[in-house]
Amino acid sequence: MTHRPDLSELLDALNPHADLAHRHLWLIDLLDWIRGDRNSVPRTLSRVNLLLDTLQQRPATRAQLQTWWQVLLGTVDATALLADYGFSSRSAFVSELMERLRLKWLPATPETADAAALFALAFNDPFDALWLNALDDATLARLACVLQTDHSCIPDSNCAWIPNQWQHAISPWQATLLEALTFCTSQIRATGFSPELRLRMSAPARETVSFHALAADFDALQTAFLASPSCTSQARESALHQFLARLETCRHAAASVYTHLDAHGISVNLVFQLRQLRTRVLRTRALLDCLLSNTPQRHTAQLLAHLVEVGQERRSVRALITANSSMLAAKVAERSSETGEHYITRNRSEYVRMLRDAAGGGAVMSLTTLMKFVVLSLGLSAFWSGFYAGMNYALSFVLIQLLHYTVATKQPAMTAPAMAAKLKDLGSPGAIEGFVDEVTHLVRSQVAAVVGNLALVAPAVLLISSFMWLTLGAPMIDAKEAEHVLHSLDLRGPTLLFAAFTGVLLFASSIIAGWAENWFVLQRLDSAIRYNPRITRLLGMGRSDRWAGFVRRNISGLAANISLGLMLGLIPAFAAFFGLNLEVRHVTLSTGQLAAAAASMGPELLTQGIFWWCVAGILLTGVLNVGVSFYFAFALALRAHSVSGVDRGRIGQAIRHRARTQLRSFFWPAAETVTPPENTPHSG
Repeated sequence: MTHRPDLSELLDALNPHADLAHRHLWLIDLLDWIRGDRNSVPRTLSRVNLLLDTLQQRPATRAQLQTWWQVLLGTVDATALLADYGFSSRSAFVSELMERLRLKWLPATPETADAAALFALAFNDPFDALWLNALDDATLARLACVLQTDHSCIPDSNCAWIPNQWQHAISPWQATLLEALTFCTSQIRATGFSPELRLRMSAPARETVSFHALAADFDALQTAFLASPSCTSQARESALHQFLARLETCRHAAASVYTHLDAHGISVNLVFQLRQLRTRVLRTRALLDCLLSNTPQRHTAQLLAHLVEVGQERRSVRALITANSSMLAAKVAERSSETGEHYITRNRSEYVRMLRDAAGGGAVMSLTTLMKFVVLSLGLSAFWSGFYAGMNYALSFVLIQLLHYTVATKQPAMTAPAMAAKLKDLGSPGAIEGFVDEVTHLVRSQVAAVVGNLALVAPAVLLISSFMWLTLGAPMIDAKEAEHVLHSLDLRGPTLLFAAFTGVLLFASSIIAGWAENWFVLQRLDSAIRYNPRITRLLGMGRSDRWAGFVRRNISGLAANISLGLMLGLIPAFAAFFGLNLEVRHVTLSTGQLAAAAASMGPELLTQGIFWWCVAGILLTGVLNVGVSFYFAFALALRAHSVSGVDRGRIGQAIRHRARTQLRSFFWPAAETVTPPENTPHSG
């Protein structure tokens, strides 16, 4: 175990003339001693006071510490630490993700002149933010007194830009704060002038030219401060008020971009830049408090504590993804919610239509089953077998979409966001009962879709297999392949695991669909298809307009169907490459395969126990396909809509009461009651 030096050893080891690395290592060791066991803020504060008491009793050591502090200020650039620590030097989300992975995985060295890198090594524990915030005013005043140096020791690099008559009127710390404020102001202006942001700002925000005037307002504030750095003046207060008002105007101008993104699609990179700009505005205000407030030491401690917190967050990949993808998740959930409303039946006519559409989907899936066995019979390599199987699924799903049929397992990922959106108003009277009504509608719709799919896919596969036997002399699959199908669908095997995994793929396809639609809208591709001169010359204006409308209406479904089909075919192939026996179990396709096996083995299969194990496996496969997909989509939608505090107990109790008293409503809709208008004449 590494020996931790005590305070006396640390102070004896202080050498302001040591090399760069050892000077910084001494600081890291000192802060490690101050933290102690990191479990008690009062004990840490007592260590700080012990350090100050010891330095008061050892004047020579205090002089050495002041020399060490002067060397540190002259060696490292504190401006970058104050103005830029915690911010990304990259403007794109993916680049920042790579940078965070680098910071997370690669070790850093104390042999550095970068104050930000040294700060990250020295204040490397979240506990530091707690004890820094807990320092009282008396302790802060003592710390400032211990570190105070002569103004003549201002490093030239920090004040070369300050007019000569003011260089000796301000402290090194004030000079650093001014330079940090200059840096922050320049970064805010640069972000505000970004073409991506300006094109999406509201017209009033662009016309106020807030970002143009920001530099002039800061120059006026800086001039007023340098004219009276030690006391406030009316000119300084007026300049400060003007600069803060301009910052607020810039923030509101940037915030107007969110309205455009909400209407026309979310860009993660744009959201990333907007969050950076907002945080820079907050950092600028914190720096102004350190420079101009009546309690600069208190605000400095708070700023350092904040830098500790953002330093921890700067390394967090999860925080980056969560912060910058929340709007995209909300938009994906919103678009899925709009689509999902069409899959919920609320009356008998819609229920019958769902049965009909699902039956049509089941008929198409019988052909998909046939083509699946055709692909398997070709004896291709794992990749090409998976690729052609995926294309078979994808084309089948797209055909079902274009024919306006439905596949049951694709609905939950779309209907879950629609259900989550209902939870936002649970506080209103009758909301729980209304939500239970929606649950009833959803379950009934899903039952109709599954029944419709399975009711036609099995007979259609039997019919196709019988026709092949009559015309070709052989069924769809031979007895050996039929035995393999029975073994793979047996409930006593890994069928349920594969079914749950397929539910995850169904959810993933809905995410891809929402992302694709958002990207399509963000890039305004429907307008490009409709009006681009090259496309209109090729297709003509009328056809371009029809194609634009068609793609806009169907982009989400096409993305979902193609991605799901390819995942169902290719992921097992890729898993096999890594030695993973991972397969997919889709309830409709599994039913078709079981029907093909039954057609091959004849009616005697009904007397075998394995057949009924397969039937039970298919029923549970349907439950897992639907349940897992719905669960993930519902959880994502709840987070996207910021739904919290939902009384799950009350909801569960209401659903159970509905199941006990009106169980039939979960499977069959009640007949509509038609009330004739008051003025309608009666026949007689």
